[in-house]
Amino acid sequence: MTIDPLFDFSGKVALVTGGSRGLGYHMAKALAARGADVIIASRKIEACEAVASEIRSMGRQALPYAAHIGRWAECDALINAAYNTFGRVDLLINNAGMSPACPSHEVTESLFESVMNLNFKGPFRLASQIGHRMAEGNGGAILNISSIASQRATPGAVPYAGAKAALNAMTVSLSQEYAPKVRVNAICAGAFLTDIAQAWSPEQRESQPVALGRPGQPEEIVTAALMLLSPASSYTTGVVLGVDGGRR
Repeated sequence: MTIDPLFDFSGKVALVTGGSRGLGYHMAKALAARGADVIIASRKIEACEAVASEIRSMGRQALPYAAHIGRWAECDALINAAYNTFGRVDLLINNAGMSPACPSHEVTESLFESVMNLNFKGPFRLASQIGHRMAEGNGGAILNISSIASQRATPGAVPYAGAKAALNAMTVSLSQEYAPKVRVNAICAGAFLTDIAQAWSPEQRESQPVALGRPGQPEEIVTAALMLLSPASSYTTGVVLGVDGGRR
């Protein structure tokens, strides 16, 4: 493909968590198609290796790495593997997450901690450690994948909504802490037809209460991600951007 100079990531190294499927997969592939080498992290190494193989077939380097992002020791091991392999990380996408539906009065301590760990604790560790290295080096960009649940009432998913609200707050704060060399932004994603949609009703997979009236296709998050990560967006930081079909 001919690369638009506004979205040229040639020579960049990107780390994408939850990069083996769903939104993360499409963002990882889009970055590779535009010149980036990619580290694909998720819990299952086989899934990471499959995506890495696709990326290598595009002429880019790829590192598959199995890690539970909710555990700091595994986050640190992932960071070390990335820097040992490529020497740096220019782009970080904190995409890994989980959103189990459960009535609030039935949420166990274990479930609460699992949701918070994967959606906030791990992304904080990655963003803080990599962001610091970026600030000490040649800079970079961090993109946190949040959710519209963080900004509107979401019965039955309160721990998830709270974790994503914390991710939004982290985005704005880190954008100040690691400025001016590091930009930190977030996308508040709406309903997308990823693996999670298998648990939805047929009606939910066809229709959503948003202006566009439907859920999004995973590839429809790509343009927003590329814009926020692109060096051409060098004056954009601390933004929490809704990509949600126009929520009502």
